[in-house]
Amino acid sequence: MADKIGAGEPLGMVFKGRVPTGQIFSEFHENEQLRNLITTRIIRLRGLEPDNSGTGCDSYARYIYIHGSNHEDRIGEPFSGGCVEMLNTEVVELFEAVAEGDLIWICT
Repeated sequence: MADKIGAGEPLGMVFKGRVPTGQIFSEFHENEQLRNLITTRIIRLRGLEPDNSGTGCDSYARYIYIHGSNHEDRIGEPFSGGCVEMLNTEVVELFEAVAEGDLIWICT
């Protein structure tokens, strides 16, 4: 894991460009809420295996995260553009349990 972003932000805080917007997702216009927003915490990943590191496939360069979601009812369904989405309360727990540089094994 490369970076931890969002410590201390409230549940549902929306991030754009890895920066908190100052609004939780329910404060956004309903059209914006239809989108898959990055919420609560960001754990930015850096791949170590050949299929997720290096030119053209690097997880870090492609901004692959573990993050909260404004569509918690869709967790477990294909909905993300490549990130690992979690319930907002659970991503806070993971965020607090890991440190930058820790290895995170993601398997399906």
